[in-house]
Amino acid sequence: MSAMTANAGGATEAGLEVSGITKVFPGTRALDAVDLHVQYGRAVALIGENGAGKSTLMNVLSGVHKADSGVMHLDGKVYKPAGPREAADAGVVLIHQELSLLPNLTVAENIFIGRQPQKRGLVDRTAMNSQAAVILERVGLNIAPDIEVERCSVPVQQLVEIAKALSQDPKILVFDEPTASLGQDEVDILYELVNRLKQHGVGIVWITHRLDEIRHVADEIVVLRDGVRVGGWEDSHVSTSQMVEAMVGRSIEDIYPDPSEPTGEIILELKSLSRDGAFENINFSLHRGEILVIAGLVGAGRSELVNAITGAAPATSGTIEIKGKAVSVKSPGDSVRFGMALIPEDRRTQGLAQSITLADNIGLPKRGLLKGIVDNRSLAREVATVKERVGLRGHLDQLAKTLSGGNQQKGVIAKWLLLEPEIIIFDEPTKGIDVGAKSAIYAIIHELATRGAAVIIVSSELPEVLGLANRIVVLSRGKQTGILERSEASENAVMALAVA
Repeated sequence: MSAMTANAGGATEAGLEVSGITKVFPGTRALDAVDLHVQYGRAVALIGENGAGKSTLMNVLSGVHKADSGVMHLDGKVYKPAGPREAADAGVVLIHQELSLLPNLTVAENIFIGRQPQKRGLVDRTAMNSQAAVILERVGLNIAPDIEVERCSVPVQQLVEIAKALSQDPKILVFDEPTASLGQDEVDILYELVNRLKQHGVGIVWITHRLDEIRHVADEIVVLRDGVRVGGWEDSHVSTSQMVEAMVGRSIEDIYPDPSEPTGEIILELKSLSRDGAFENINFSLHRGEILVIAGLVGAGRSELVNAITGAAPATSGTIEIKGKAVSVKSPGDSVRFGMALIPEDRRTQGLAQSITLADNIGLPKRGLLKGIVDNRSLAREVATVKERVGLRGHLDQLAKTLSGGNQQKGVIAKWLLLEPEIIIFDEPTKGIDVGAKSAIYAIIHELATRGAAVIIVSSELPEVLGLANRIVVLSRGKQTGILERSEASENAVMALAVA
């Protein structure tokens, strides 16, 4: 196992060399004299907590931000892109975690936007679709190039984003959380693609919170913490605990608290619940104090099921019972009145209003349910209390969009806890957040169950599924294939049901 190392500055003759890069925003030193060397044919995994400076560094590399000091060299020449287009022309391409596709355009149009093949002054659609088909095949997609992007699923759109980057013939390719929206089959295809790119001499930067991915793609690891490069390893044969300790500056021994024992009281029960084209004949009960995890591959119907339970996309048949009484849940408002809360998968567009303050976001659901004159002072005290309860860093008067991913997720949880729901549903609760924030989210979930809430979690991460659950309901292609008790659950057992 290699010791932790630090790169020295200075230009090299091949690859991308970053030396002493510093970037300051008002009140924040996002990067402080960071060095990074990306060699052709090798992959560097860049890890760190939310707010460590990873995204800022990538934005400097791709020309989105201009560094305040430091220098970059590409193939021995000074590299100072004025914007993403200039960076891409030089061979440095960034694949953002947030999709930047235009939904009303076709897949091929998105891949070649601004660079469409021309014939007699017009777009040559035959050539464009033909070239797009070749690139789509490289990323494992067998779809028509002329289909509109809005008709594609999120995992397909993520792979289209990668295809778009490949079409620019990059020398340095930066992946920012590329697997966050992908199922395991797509992830395996992406691993193969990265290894082929390395064989063809492309330099890779791989940003991820899923530390188990690193051994599949990375040749070395670089760690950022609070905007500073705190070290790294010359190879990827490093334990997860070592990486975690380097990222957070402390050891996290038990990331998954032992779940408490649920009571015998059934809070929620589904009987033959179905929604046409999404899932069918779902049957399970949920007890007070229980953490029940819904597992399955992408497309299994997990999110569709919780959307039906909470009325976002109601079921077409079957029964939902709460405390033994059948209820009609036709809208999210119905679910709130029945004591349910959904923490959605997309916290940025569905969880928080990005352009209002944290205090206003947290108080919004309760303010909406209060009748008559609202006691603003009392509500403000409740907001401050719940903020501390979930360990949310940041000021209540700051805009939601300025928070890190982990703190945004805590903000979403806080706003629903004000209503004291008995049933709390988390859809991918730790998607795109770092291991330190994950540990905090798990502690919140554990505390909720210990206090008597009934918790449902949808998760794509098997360690999370196994670490949190009292019981696991497994779905495959819209059907319930089994329920596993904690004592009988294993990765093999879950996966066997997920592909049944």
